[in-house]
Amino acid sequence: MIDLIIKNAHVATATDTFKCDIGIDKEKIIFLEKNTKQKSKEIIDANNNFVLPGGIDAHCHIDQPMKDGSVMADNFETGSLSAAFGGTTTIIPFACQYKGENLREVIKDYHQRAENKSYIDYAFHTIISDVNKKVLGQELPAIIKDGYSHFKIYMTYEDLKLNDKDILNVLEVAGKEKAVVMIHAENDDCISWLTEKLEEKGKTGPKYHSFARPDVVESEATNRAISLSRIVNTPILFVHVSEKETIDIIRNAQSRGFKILAETCPQYLFLTKDDLDKDDFEGAKFICSPPPRTVEDQQHVWRGLNNGTFQIFSSDHAAFRFDDDKGKMMNGKNSSFKKIPNGLPGLETRLPLLFTYGVLKNKISLNKFVELTSTNPAKIYGLYPRKGTIAIGSDADLVIWNTKVKKKITNKDLHHNVDYTPYEDKEINTLANTVISRGTIVVKDQKLLSKNSHGKFLKSEISGFVY
Repeated sequence: MIDLIIKNAHVATATDTFKCDIGIDKEKIIFLEKNTKQKSKEIIDANNNFVLPGGIDAHCHIDQPMKDGSVMADNFETGSLSAAFGGTTTIIPFACQYKGENLREVIKDYHQRAENKSYIDYAFHTIISDVNKKVLGQELPAIIKDGYSHFKIYMTYEDLKLNDKDILNVLEVAGKEKAVVMIHAENDDCISWLTEKLEEKGKTGPKYHSFARPDVVESEATNRAISLSRIVNTPILFVHVSEKETIDIIRNAQSRGFKILAETCPQYLFLTKDDLDKDDFEGAKFICSPPPRTVEDQQHVWRGLNNGTFQIFSSDHAAFRFDDDKGKMMNGKNSSFKKIPNGLPGLETRLPLLFTYGVLKNKISLNKFVELTSTNPAKIYGLYPRKGTIAIGSDADLVIWNTKVKKKITNKDLHHNVDYTPYEDKEINTLANTVISRGTIVVKDQKLLSKNSHGKFLKSEISGFVY
């Protein structure tokens, strides 16, 4: 007798849609067949609702130490809980190296932050900000071989940014070791110059965050990073792409055969720069980088999701409480925008928003939804086919979706440790009714059934998708 059978499932993967029963035993999917006669300890009737692979949020910041004294709202317990209720069964947050830090020690510390605290499985990206000879020659190649085969570098932020020569050195190592390099592309010198000019004029409120980071700041850095990747012939992946000109640059590079990948996020589909211009410091809730853009840019992001410019749709969850002396308010309501912690919550709302406004409104197909939110992240970050699909031998990470709901997002219904959501009152028509991680029912009928020690760390293989 096996552990679990899901009856009457309307299954969708990145390539196929079909109806079947799903057999699960010892954490794995062991059969996909119609009208099975096999016996199990437990049966769930999906009632012909869609059953999709569990979501993979491949870009989220959880319990990440900050240099400015701010403190992120979510640790692994609250972050993973929020993700699970939103239909995500794997998260990939960041172990962040600051200048002078040993990569091994950074990873060890991050394991301690995560161990026995996550409701769902997790892998780690690293953030590389110190590229001395020891890091390039020893530490980085070693951790890539040990299951940390993807990392992020920054072209902005004083504590994290790399110059062009450092980026070339990192890309050279990544090319030799077949690692995936994620890039935050914004021109830091331009941002600093614009910020100084704005502050000289007393223009320091939250809305001026977007004035200091106009679209050309992103597109210039993107074009430059593509040039650097061409010099060393190493693929790169642009994270949180926000606007039309950058999308066109990436699309053009892809059409010329360069291995350039891209990711976007909910804030670039559902928020605009006008959200930063709210009274009484409320605009601070919407500060992230790059900032939300325009309604026109949103349309180009939708087009990029549909036509293959974007391979991944992530939350970039980087949540700080609003009314908190270590969150958005840490420097008071009159602080300059440059001193407001960057980032907003999105782990739990990512999938319901894209399902509702993408799939149900015919902007993307159901298969494209699975590809963007589960299959491609698994392939790109070395977790496929263990994760990211519904297939015999894959982990039984499954979500039964209710697509007949009509409700508004409210922060009181969410499970993160944040005192707001930027998507308050946004209507959704989908809920992750049942969420299964490695055969264990984590959420059923929107009720928690599992423990926060269930989640396991996942070592990442070398990506066959990028190279």
